[in-house]
Amino acid sequence: MYKKLLVNTLFICGLGLASVVHAIEQVNLYSVRKEVLIKPILDEFTKQTGIKVNIIAGKADNLFKQLKSEGQHSPADILLTTDVSRLHRAKEANLLQPIKSTILNAAVPESYRDPDNQWYGLSLRARVIIYAKDRIKPEWLSSYEDLQHKKWYKRVCIRSASNIYNQSLVASIIAANGKEKAEMWVHNFVKNLANIPAGGDQTQIKAVAVGLCDVAVVNTYYLGSMLNADQRQRSMAQKIAIFWPNQANRGAHVNISGAGITQSAKNKANAIKLLEFLVSKSAQKWYAEVNYEFPIREDLPSCNRLQTWGAFKADTIELSKLGELNSVALNLMNQAGWY
Repeated sequence: MYKKLLVNTLFICGLGLASVVHAIEQVNLYSVRKEVLIKPILDEFTKQTGIKVNIIAGKADNLFKQLKSEGQHSPADILLTTDVSRLHRAKEANLLQPIKSTILNAAVPESYRDPDNQWYGLSLRARVIIYAKDRIKPEWLSSYEDLQHKKWYKRVCIRSASNIYNQSLVASIIAANGKEKAEMWVHNFVKNLANIPAGGDQTQIKAVAVGLCDVAVVNTYYLGSMLNADQRQRSMAQKIAIFWPNQANRGAHVNISGAGITQSAKNKANAIKLLEFLVSKSAQKWYAEVNYEFPIREDLPSCNRLQTWGAFKADTIELSKLGELNSVALNLMNQAGWY
């Protein structure tokens, strides 16, 4: 009798526990962005909605391989990554699905989202020219294309060709000027590099600060983070100024961090809610103030730090084209010896 009562009690409790577990709303996020950079805003989403966000963070290639190997059994609901070329690659690999959301369509400009609504930009990042204030006058600078000229011989720093931000920059030059002119630019540009490309964007900023080169091409938010870091990094960053290239023609090259809903999504409704939250005014303000990225929304001003860098004209190319031209860009870079 006691055993039967115990079994019945455990069975009933088990049902209750199962109901509680089932009642917990959640969404599973595969993120190329580091967890420490986005967890605060995800926690705010959970606080407002009650939907728990489970994060698996990793490198882009590793997460892509994981999604492919898991197939329809993947627990991932959202893939969040940096650079449009990665989003394009995910779409081409059939890892994403179309999203229906009037909120996303209203908040994200057409040029910053997939034509088939399979991915959306969440924040905007600009890849610009920086220069040493004590050695370079801003009037000496004009465009990305200008960095191919001999006056910049051994004076330029930049990351390696394997960096996808650089691949997208070259893709934008191909889109603007054609493959033949872009090929010539890459070959001449590589000759002007001060050293063999190595390290991240902060490495390039530090190289300019200590005089290893006079100019570099970096994403602006790296400078923003250094200006808000320890005294050593701040002192180096304060020696640097931003120059907005190509303001007389197409505008400065911009890219995105963005996300899409996976083909395997089991929590699609919650996934859409999270993406809609991430393009809300409050979340966009957080991106700008904490990560120094520009809002994707056109109806929201930048934070004070970003405003100190001045207004600029951004390239209006549809970012999906950068993904389409990625392999062409990488091939040109490899042929030119950009390692």
